[in-house]
Amino acid sequence: MPSPSSTPLVDLPVRRLSRADLVHCADLSEDRGWPRDEHRWGLLLSAGTGYGIAEPDGNGLVAACVTTSYGSQLAAVGMLLVAGRHARQGVARRLMRQVMDEAGSTPLALYATAQGQRLYEELGFAHVGRADRVGGRFRGDGAAGRAGTAPGVTTRPATADDLRAMVRLDLPVFGADRTHLIARLPAFCDRLQVAEEDGELTGYAGLWPSGDSHVVGPLIARDTATAKALVAALAATTDRPLRADVDARHEELLGWLVDHGLEPGSRTALMTYGLADLPGDAARRFAPLTIATG
Repeated sequence: MPSPSSTPLVDLPVRRLSRADLVHCADLSEDRGWPRDEHRWGLLLSAGTGYGIAEPDGNGLVAACVTTSYGSQLAAVGMLLVAGRHARQGVARRLMRQVMDEAGSTPLALYATAQGQRLYEELGFAHVGRADRVGGRFRGDGAAGRAGTAPGVTTRPATADDLRAMVRLDLPVFGADRTHLIARLPAFCDRLQVAEEDGELTGYAGLWPSGDSHVVGPLIARDTATAKALVAALAATTDRPLRADVDARHEELLGWLVDHGLEPGSRTALMTYGLADLPGDAARRFAPLTIATG
């Protein structure tokens, strides 16, 4: 029987990850040139299921990914990372096949980089959309940006009493119940903002830290004007650069963000397996919590 050090990487066992693996997961992010994002990894490992392949010597991870389940309707795959020294050895394919086997008949969704898209296509995923990343220093509109208002739109900081209304608003927009994520937003986000009209919520958005930046997400809104008001209100609370991954169908919001100082960045392909498109209402779904959660 071969020793662990001589076992091919693709034959190493896949195991479940926990918060005890958080530092090793963050090490993988840093190894691939991403922010360490221990904050995000902590959320994903708490709300989702982590999969990893340990280094043969037990010191760190060869690869990792996380799935976030939304019942039998959908599971999102994210943060699939392979250590640079082990790249192009079939490890990502090995890990994805394990995830797909365990998902069974549950449809899957993920956001793929240009480098990863070919692998997912070979595994049977279809390209159904795109997210465009923008980032930089947001330039507000004076008093409107500071107050978090726009013509016909009023926003305010969310309170604990808003969580049920956020879940009710979110369900038809996302198309699946993600109460387990929304309930974690107050602790995860540095700022959580809601939009309302006549006492009814019309949108909500979070702002959370990633490296030296703040990320806007999730961003759920009745219309583009509401989305703009939520972003402006969040931007007014931070001195850090902003980042957002916006559904490419929302061209007006993307143009507005660029006009306000954010610069176009990378693009990721939205891909699905076992369903033709994401459920829910794309017209009101402007940005995900993170592209790791679908």
